Amino acid sequence: MAESSMYLSIGFVLITLITLWFLFKASRNTKVIVGIAIWMIITGILGVLGFYRNVEAFPPRFVFLIGPAILFILGVFLFRGGRKFVDGLDLKWLTLLHMVRVPVEFVLFAIFLDGLIPELMTFEGYNYDILSGITAPIIYYLFFVKGWIGKKGLLFWNIACLLLLLNILTIAIFSAQTPFQKLAFDQPNIGVAYFPFVWLPAVIVPIVLFSHLASIRQLLVILPKKL
Repeated sequence: MAESSMYLSIGFVLITLITLWFLFKASRNTKVIVGIAIWMIITGILGVLGFYRNVEAFPPRFVFLIGPAILFILGVFLFRGGRKFVDGLDLKWLTLLHMVRVPVEFVLFAIFLDGLIPELMTFEGYNYDILSGITAPIIYYLFFVKGWIGKKGLLFWNIACLLLLLNILTIAIFSAQTPFQKLAFDQPNIGVAYFPFVWLPAVIVPIVLFSHLASIRQLLVILPKKL
């Protein structure tokens, strides 16, 4: 492995751990963090072994990266105990968590330069997700510190950033080497099949998605009851 690639991998591991730390600050639930850590170990080992790089397999191995976490998130919101957990999360930390999307975007750009993902998935293409990370501390300051924007402002920001996340997720899925590939045939999305970048779809994206959904639920359901 080249020295630059080693530093990039170490940096991405740190970004993943920081994302996990933000979620812990929001939840203060050790069991949840341990559960995610176990999932990280499983996907990490499979990434090292090349499990996700088998493009001939059906169903596509990419499904096993993001699918289980998405199903788990849906389960959390479907069951009463899960909704109780969501309602107890700290909205401040859920907002600050999105700052990790800035370094993630720079990692994606570096991976693109290495030929492992298409330009479409970077901020030079159609990935505007970096805006979510840049605005996160600003929104935090305006809402939680100064109170200059109201609940509707924070809600609008979460919905807008959720749409940005869904945009890049869609691009990533359709540019991956699967039977459903529709984009980037000249330079497909293969980078997330390698360790430690498997943690982007398996860990970071689900946590970011969950944070938006939890925040939106709190803003629509919980906060109005407290007013």
